[in-house]
Amino acid sequence: MSQAKEEDTVKIHYTGRLENGEVFVTTKEGEPLEFALGSGRIIPGFEKGIIGMEAGETKTIAVPPREAYGPRGKQLIVTIEKVNLPEQISTTIGQRLKIQSPDGSHIDLVISDMDEDTVTLDANHPLAGNTLVFEVELVEIA
Repeated sequence: MSQAKEEDTVKIHYTGRLENGEVFVTTKEGEPLEFALGSGRIIPGFEKGIIGMEAGETKTIAVPPREAYGPRGKQLIVTIEKVNLPEQISTTIGQRLKIQSPDGSHIDLVISDMDEDTVTLDANHPLAGNTLVFEVELVEIA
């Protein structure tokens, strides 16, 4: 059988978990994910783990933060005064916000902490700093 290699298009079913077992994504109830190896669409450590697999094979791939979404960056966390937020914004912990930067790009933020006067905004990817564990089934190599 052939093994998956760079530039192959593959279809996979997968379940992603944190090290504590919490599932953050799965394709088990839907269509498999299709992508080209080496396209940069998938986190590097996950892609590396698929290279060399054969159709029908299953595998567990552990991806450290440096090969996933990186470490959590303290520079991406800022505390601001609540009065600096637009009035219509709900200020609850876990609330997701999208702001526009001066260059026109959008930044996704989460309210990670707050008190009576301030709100802490976190622009880290929600999975940053975590080792991710994937159960993968290679369905097809195209």
